Amino acid sequence: MYYLTYRPKTIEEIDNGEPREIIRKILESGSIPHAMLFVGQKGTGKTSTARIFAKAINCLSNKFESSSKSVEPCNTCPNCKSIDKSSFPDVVELDAASNRGINEIKNLIRESSFLPISGRYRIFIIDEAHMITTDGFNALLKTLEEPPETVIFILATTNIEKVPKTIQSRCIPVTFGKGKKKELVHMLSRICKQEKIQIQQDCLELIADHSEGSFRDAAKLLEELVMLHKLSYNEIQQYVGLRSNNNLLSIYNNKPLSAALKWIDEFSESGGSVKSLIEELLVELHNYLMLKHNIARESNRNITLSLSETTLLMKLLSEAYTNLRHSPLESIPLEIATVEFYNKKASG
Repeated sequence: MYYLTYRPKTIEEIDNGEPREIIRKILESGSIPHAMLFVGQKGTGKTSTARIFAKAINCLSNKFESSSKSVEPCNTCPNCKSIDKSSFPDVVELDAASNRGINEIKNLIRESSFLPISGRYRIFIIDEAHMITTDGFNALLKTLEEPPETVIFILATTNIEKVPKTIQSRCIPVTFGKGKKKELVHMLSRICKQEKIQIQQDCLELIADHSEGSFRDAAKLLEELVMLHKLSYNEIQQYVGLRSNNNLLSIYNNKPLSAALKWIDEFSESGGSVKSLIEELLVELHNYLMLKHNIARESNRNITLSLSETTLLMKLLSEAYTNLRHSPLESIPLEIATVEFYNKKASG
């Protein structure tokens, strides 16, 4: 799988820009925190970054060994290679979704009391940390308050609201936001270069647009398209269920209701995904709204809706999106939203 094969292996390769710079600064400062909390949606690079951090502070050929001024892991020493293979005894990964109880956490705490076997630090990476039980968190709290000198805990979560404030207060937070379009395209370009895939830039941008800010989802979508030999712009559009939302926005701008309903009917009959279409429309309208208020965004400059029409359409499309799950025909909520938009626009 591309996402696993081409995981970043150095700090420089971390595609998510903001956490990359935070991690770099922490390592360059030489003051290593004993507990960190990585927060962000799935596929934004939390676990990959935790492993890179573990390599950097246990590397035998960088700043931490006084062999270099760089904090980058060398990826060639025995420690780096062992961590990459998940066979390093001082890096322990725990999936809290299936190891969430008091006994599992007590075992982890007991293990943290031992000195490192091969490295400078023992790193405990706890994924889906919000799944830990209340008793488990209570047991972990004391260790986070008074951690052994050679131990570092990295808690990763997609749901920080479920992590107790007492735990959060003992950790240095690192936020992994959704991947920006240029970051997703950069990652996809890196994979294509390694795989010798010939694909146009606008195709990579289209893939990025349909990845919901997730590096993992972008890599998986690229791999699906490669396997299906669908690498032209039109083929990718068809695969993701989009038939140029700009066409529908253009109709909303200056054409009658009948034209809009005909477009939606043809779109649906040809196998287009109404869910994906509404998502794309909302993103484009949101960007247009921000642009109209002098907040820089990438937006389709062909939109000529007024601000009131833009917000009305966003409201109606959001309601249609919510109603999709209850509709016997996927196109009905969008058709209702379209009719209401034209009626209110005419009466306004």
